[in-house]
Amino acid sequence: MERRARRRRISEARRRRSVVKKLRGLLTNPNPTTCEALIVHCIDFRLQKFLHAWSAERFGYDNFDILAIAGAARDYETIFKHVQLAAQVHNIQTVCVVNHEDCRGYGAEGTRERHSRDLNEARKKINAAFSHLNVETYYLHLDGTFELILP
Repeated sequence: MERRARRRRISEARRRRSVVKKLRGLLTNPNPTTCEALIVHCIDFRLQKFLHAWSAERFGYDNFDILAIAGAARDYETIFKHVQLAAQVHNIQTVCVVNHEDCRGYGAEGTRERHSRDLNEARKKINAAFSHLNVETYYLHLDGTFELILP
């Protein structure tokens, strides 16, 4: 019985080392003190699989900061503080703000039009304070489709 448990632990340790090696091969950021972007999105668990895959594909696995807050663009004051910090500390170049369909942080007010209005307002305010940053806004549908919201 002890032999099996020991073999299982050794096998699990080898598997973990293998996973770590694979992940290291996916790292794209040559400078660990900076990153390309800050991604602001909702805390909703239903969207995390889409957000993680999109973020990694867009910027690389280790090249972005994340700010997850309920309602995302609805809380501009929190976003502003974190954009300022990420710009100073990590020298970000891009801010992506992602709102989503059926956001319970918005409740009954969460129409597609309201999300677009809030996203555009967030973009304007960020651009006014940080003109050197590229600001992108998206509306994420529950099927995983990212819709670019233009000004």
